Amino acid sequence: MIPAAASFATGFVPAWLRVVTDPHHGGLAEWVDAEGRPDSDALRTTLTQARCAFALAHLHLATGDPRLLDAAVGAWRFLDAHLRHPEGGYRMSVAADGEMRRAYDHSFVLLALVTLTKAAPDLIPAGRIESLWSFVETLTDPETGALWEDDKMARNGAGSGARRGQNPQMHMLEAVLQAFEITRDAVWMERATRYVAVARDYLIDRETGAVREWVGPDLHPLPGPDGTLREPGHQYEWAWLLHRYADLGGNEEVRELGDRMIGFVERHGLGRSGPLKGAPFDALDADGTVREPSHLLWPATEAGKYYAWRHLAQGEAQAAEMALALERTVFDRFFQAGSAPCWSNQLDGQGRPLQPVALSRLIYHVALFVTEGARAGLWPLAKTDTPSTIIRREEFSR
Repeated sequence: MIPAAASFATGFVPAWLRVVTDPHHGGLAEWVDAEGRPDSDALRTTLTQARCAFALAHLHLATGDPRLLDAAVGAWRFLDAHLRHPEGGYRMSVAADGEMRRAYDHSFVLLALVTLTKAAPDLIPAGRIESLWSFVETLTDPETGALWEDDKMARNGAGSGARRGQNPQMHMLEAVLQAFEITRDAVWMERATRYVAVARDYLIDRETGAVREWVGPDLHPLPGPDGTLREPGHQYEWAWLLHRYADLGGNEEVRELGDRMIGFVERHGLGRSGPLKGAPFDALDADGTVREPSHLLWPATEAGKYYAWRHLAQGEAQAAEMALALERTVFDRFFQAGSAPCWSNQLDGQGRPLQPVALSRLIYHVALFVTEGARAGLWPLAKTDTPSTIIRREEFSR
């Protein structure tokens, strides 16, 4: 039987788009409930629109489906029209108090823009990526190369009670690697090396090899529960990115860093029994003790993405088996049976929904798992060459 992942891009996603696309205001809804009803009041965010624009463009490149490209362009147009800040960068949300410009969000804007330049070459205005990067540089600590959390921290510095996350660094690494792979401009690999160095020097617990979720204002270890938090999903994301960095020509020595992360999570961070056996837990402590035994959707897709890569790169049969098992977990457990195109964001150990809400931004995680599995030969993806109906840049700019 063909895995459900094979029909995700050209079957599930178009049905989901019919629900989340807002024909009146533009953009995509932030979430869909268990009955398949989109939000009516949730304020549109840069995070959701940018993630979806990237994921849809990425799926279009993998399948040729014009519906996916049209939707990607629609999300980008909303983002550019309503969330772009006049002084540079993108606001967190359309809310009156959503003026904050977060580094985390800008990694996905960059990811979307560089991918759209390949999917729709005439769409993105000249200089848009360069101006975005210029703003990203204003969010960067010149002493360490690490990103500040947002524009306020960039202006004022990190106070004594502040914490700084690994997430902005990780996703900016992802975005600059995507830019390098698409453009082959060496400057993007140089930028990637900066974020790899930040991870090596400040974010990785040298004793266990695991990535810290939070560090202090000076990037040194943070005391208390925040400082000991380790998320299995982020071990898989970092490991995949470090191997991708090496695959694209970066320092081969980083592979050992990724392998230690995987060793930590495989020892401590996976369900051992029941319907969610093999799925990552949501959170651990620094010593590997399970802190949150629930299971979010996105860590399962990140684990599956990593094991698909490992099967492709190393020919490891066990890695293929683990990726296929996670594919069944994702589509049999998290995605709900029925006519509504939705899923549960979080399950307990018995597979019961804890958050029966389909957050639109999670399409990003599932899309990368699906395409990485296809690249590894674990399942096929449907293809189509029907022309797109998108309006090109010249028409959009009038």
